[in-house]
Amino acid sequence: MLGHSVLPLTERDALAALSERHRASLQRYFERRIKSRVDAEDLIQEVFLRLARRADFQSIEFIDGYLFEVAASVLQDRLRHRKSRSLDLHDEYREVDSPTDFSPERVLIAKESVGQVVQALHELPEHIRMAFVLHRFEGMRHPEIAQRLGVSVSAIEKYIIRALTLIKKRLDGAP
Repeated sequence: MLGHSVLPLTERDALAALSERHRASLQRYFERRIKSRVDAEDLIQEVFLRLARRADFQSIEFIDGYLFEVAASVLQDRLRHRKSRSLDLHDEYREVDSPTDFSPERVLIAKESVGQVVQALHELPEHIRMAFVLHRFEGMRHPEIAQRLGVSVSAIEKYIIRALTLIKKRLDGAP
């Protein structure tokens, strides 16, 4: 019998009754914490899946409270999973954000622009270039760079502004 649950009818009925009675409150519980209706639905399914895996779930005395303990556990597992994979730091890929024109002309323009940036960086004094590279390419914050180069945070801010100004001039075609 394909498509039928392996649960006996009485367990399926008990789960269906629990689902009917608590689905709306579980939906609100998850949506208040994760702000996504679709993810909330997935989490609700996971709650009932975990409950169905317990052979003795019908013998739980305070099933309503237990259901929300499971919900809290499911939510904690989801948050732990997202954090461990830094999923909240990623943006969803959208076609409109990505250029799809890789014509030879566009590639040449991009290469020339990169060359202009590199040339501008080489024109900068070493300490300014280092501050800019550490900030833009290494992702370091101004105080870290200031400490590393032995100058004030204000000096680092000025160095980066100077580097950006020169790069902008070069990209705009100014000598």
